[in-house]
Amino acid sequence: MHKPGYRLALFATLLTVVVVLLGAYTRLTHAGLGCPDWPGCYGFLGVPMSEHKQAIAEARFPEAPVEVAKGWYEMIHRYFAGSLGLVILLIAVQAVRRREEPAQPVKLPLAVLALVILQGAFGMWTVTLQLWPQVVTAHLLGGFATLSLLTLLTLRLSGRFAPLQLSGRLRALAAACLLLVIGQIALGGWVSSNYAAVACVDLPTCHGEWWPAMDFGKGFHLTQHIGPNYLGGQLDSDARTAIHMSHRIGAVLVTLALLVLAWRLHAARLSRLAGLLVLALAVQVSLGISNVIFHLPLLVAVAHNAGGAALLLTMVLINYRLRAASPAMREASHLMGRRTTLVSSGLVQGR
Repeated sequence: MHKPGYRLALFATLLTVVVVLLGAYTRLTHAGLGCPDWPGCYGFLGVPMSEHKQAIAEARFPEAPVEVAKGWYEMIHRYFAGSLGLVILLIAVQAVRRREEPAQPVKLPLAVLALVILQGAFGMWTVTLQLWPQVVTAHLLGGFATLSLLTLLTLRLSGRFAPLQLSGRLRALAAACLLLVIGQIALGGWVSSNYAAVACVDLPTCHGEWWPAMDFGKGFHLTQHIGPNYLGGQLDSDARTAIHMSHRIGAVLVTLALLVLAWRLHAARLSRLAGLLVLALAVQVSLGISNVIFHLPLLVAVAHNAGGAALLLTMVLINYRLRAASPAMREASHLMGRRTTLVSSGLVQGR
């Protein structure tokens, strides 16, 4: 049976998916600075639409002419993100009020609340620091982290999926693969925030070479200056190529690792989990290849973000299913098995 708060947690998880995709759409349409201030837009609660308001807006921010479409992309993302924050606050309040109830998660909802508050700060810094790549990447990772933790909370409140009694090696492999997926998502965020997605437009080579000219020092220079407007990126071609190729190499390594994990899951008679993992991986790899072949079409690029989220959540589900049973759960399982044996031998009368 579902535990109290399950439906609200599920709703928050689905809402987070929408927020993550809206964030990707905003970033990919170059609308991250569609409103040059925060949390409003040119000093208004919404995008200025009338000629009078637009004149006021351009007087306030002469270096940022009003672009209505981009402004709305940004503000819609903020509206949904703000709504998500309120839902997560409600989840945390309810968790604290139910803290005396058995198996009621409290630390996890509070952790999600702290993370979403930090996400609000990153959203503000994304604008005030003019798309500084470090902040943009951190903001993207924060969105995926929020989605992962809410998914974990939903699984815990679902009342399903008891821990599986499997080898510690399989659990360790699944945990390592989860870290690899997180690292690959971080690389993808760095690609996006530095506008390196089309640094290579051919496959499997790049600029017709297997190992093109690359500048890893500049590409992964994490102390870039705060101050310039990073819309469109500031790095040269060799630096962007280094970032792009690193993401490609990471994709190969992650694919190999996840295929090994899928094979191990299948061998452990967890064919559904293995099939789900292979499907999520195949879709994400296909979308990544399509981005290169078709030169980053908007819908495919947004879908690639969705595919990354789906792959990450698949790994969260796998690690949740493979988690070790607690001593109390092992003892309960042992007693249940012993009672079943006694009943079957006629020594105990079952009720």
